[in-house]
Amino acid sequence: MNPQRKLSDKIWLVIKGIAMGAANKVPGVSGGVIAFVAGFYEEFIYSLQRVNARSFALLRQQGFRAFYKNINGGFLSLLITGMVISYFSVSQLLDYALVHYELYVWSGFFGMIVGSIYYIAKDFGHWRSSHRLYLFIGALVGLGISFLEPARENDQLWFVFFCGIISVSGMTLPGLSGSFILMLLGNYVLLLVDSVNALFKLLTLLLQGDLTQTIAWELWPMIKILIVFSLGSLVGLVSFSHLLAAVLKSYRKQTYAVIIGFIAGSLGVVWPWKTKIYATNSVGTILKDAKGREIIKDFDRYLPQWDSAQTYWAIGFIGLGIAIVVALELLNKQKKVQNNG
Repeated sequence: MNPQRKLSDKIWLVIKGIAMGAANKVPGVSGGVIAFVAGFYEEFIYSLQRVNARSFALLRQQGFRAFYKNINGGFLSLLITGMVISYFSVSQLLDYALVHYELYVWSGFFGMIVGSIYYIAKDFGHWRSSHRLYLFIGALVGLGISFLEPARENDQLWFVFFCGIISVSGMTLPGLSGSFILMLLGNYVLLLVDSVNALFKLLTLLLQGDLTQTIAWELWPMIKILIVFSLGSLVGLVSFSHLLAAVLKSYRKQTYAVIIGFIAGSLGVVWPWKTKIYATNSVGTILKDAKGREIIKDFDRYLPQWDSAQTYWAIGFIGLGIAIVVALELLNKQKKVQNNG
């Protein structure tokens, strides 16, 4: 942990937070993978672990500065700032891209995950038979999760809080996508699209001075859901980090083997060539949720058509995804050399 960060390092950390936030938004992609490849995963986990009773005792006894220093606040605040920026900028662009250029978006993230597997595995060292077993278990669980059927949307606050706890798995455990878990729980659109859009609209109207009491009351249910979801995410983030920090200290290689397996298993989720399968009733009519949206039941994955130009463009985006991971690794190494020098 380095409390004395250069301005360039601070800007770079915010950019990493933006990338992590964007990855968390895409079902099947884990923000934890970005943390791994960008070289700050363990600092992220150990910093969150410091949000504990001792830190809050320091807050009471010595004030906010001591608390902030103990939890590596400079690092966490910059990273979280990047994630917040991402949710109101890059994430909005991703929503648009997924609607209009879905094949290429999935291809890019597929390439990033392939590159991440190589990046993490190349420095693993000697593989024992037990490590291969952990790898297999991780891949099996990751693959199994990818073929589960999504549930219906549920806006009850206790369930929204639970979704918040579960959704941060993508940040703390690479390969397990928090947004895909939300899709399986049926609340992806509610929590990562509708509620965020409601907050964005609220802030826009506030800045424009056009917010009326009637509009505020109309937006409040979604804002309340976002608040409860955020509280659940905070609880989950701290809880998961304590568990993972303890596991990493005692079972580092085993944990890394499971993580590599998770990431490999998640490739089924982001396979670019797929079509949506919608839930239907007994007569074949597509079912819709309370807000009139068609309910996705599953995905039908297929092999690419080699006589289509789109296929070659998609392969190009897979290559771009791999190149992004390689670039992140090279930049991270360069930063380490500069800091050590």
